[in-house]
Amino acid sequence: MASLVGGASLQAQPVRPGQDVPVSRGALPAGAALSTWAKGLEHPWGLALLPEGGALVTERPGRLRVVSPGGELSRPVAGVPKVDARGQGGLLDIALHPDFARNGWVYLSYAEAGEGGNSTAVARGRLVKEGGGWRFAEGQVVFRQSPKFDSTLHFGSRLVFARDGTLFVTLGERSSRETRGDAQGLDTHHGKVVRIRDDGSVPPDNPFLKDKRALPEIWSLGHRNPQGAALHPGTGELWMVEHGPRGGDELNIVRAGKNYGWPLYTYGREYSGGKIGEEASPPGFEPPIHSWVPSVSPSGLAFYTSSTIPAWRGSLFTGALSGQALVRLELDGEKVVREERLLTDLGRRIRHVVTGPAGELYLLTDARDGQILVIRGGR
Repeated sequence: MASLVGGASLQAQPVRPGQDVPVSRGALPAGAALSTWAKGLEHPWGLALLPEGGALVTERPGRLRVVSPGGELSRPVAGVPKVDARGQGGLLDIALHPDFARNGWVYLSYAEAGEGGNSTAVARGRLVKEGGGWRFAEGQVVFRQSPKFDSTLHFGSRLVFARDGTLFVTLGERSSRETRGDAQGLDTHHGKVVRIRDDGSVPPDNPFLKDKRALPEIWSLGHRNPQGAALHPGTGELWMVEHGPRGGDELNIVRAGKNYGWPLYTYGREYSGGKIGEEASPPGFEPPIHSWVPSVSPSGLAFYTSSTIPAWRGSLFTGALSGQALVRLELDGEKVVREERLLTDLGRRIRHVVTGPAGELYLLTDARDGQILVIRGGR
């Protein structure tokens, strides 16, 4: 690997973020243990831990289930929106309102069919007991990605509430060869992160409100297929991972009004091996703070702030689908300084990562017989 210090050539290629970061295969720290909390889930996608214990989990074919503290699965919750469960589409992420204990709102993202094809939508409802089961009641759609497009790919779809109560929704560019430039256009939601209020209305400080060409919900642009997002515990900023094509997965800090380059600037290549765009991001475009070449297909994102597993305190975790691992990133401020790949011996596609109140780490495995795994520290 060529060095860029000590008299480097002026013609030297820029270092790709992540190129000089040591990568190792690791084991769980001493005292930490992996166990199965629940099983029998068909392609689980999103997980929300309930304050009184247990959780809500989505299955991509369109089912929402309640998980008891002991790991038992409820019957499918009634009243969930109808989803377009083809390809990568279906019932996707889930999030609880920040004031869930008072108002009971639960938010779902999903692929919604309609005129022109389908798109990512977000609905909210309240979980209520109904006989011996549960119902998603008072359901209302609070956001629809526009325009709908005939594709079964790249819905994005993570839901993250900001500290001010607004909701970030990550949106894929729908993988259309004809509309690949949509990620750069402000007149579509394709390849964007959007920011809305909890009722779907537009916050008055969104960055493109004064641009008459722009859809008002847009927060940032130039994304491909972002499937993991989390708030930084210190700054409150949105961090996000997104899929590249053949390589070029990215970790980004998503800031208001910024352009993250896809498909003009990317470290990825066509699946055929051909070039897509330029690698180096010029002024006006935001480079990733870390990238993966070859791809690991990152999905889910969680900061670990607990002291339960001391060796992991301050780390950032993401699942790896094609990489079949739990990826741990050590950080120095906004820089990744080390990468460790865990659970590689399981051979599981890790779809999502969620931190628990007692320092647990919950993982969803993406399979027809998917599981909720949990890593707990020593007692």
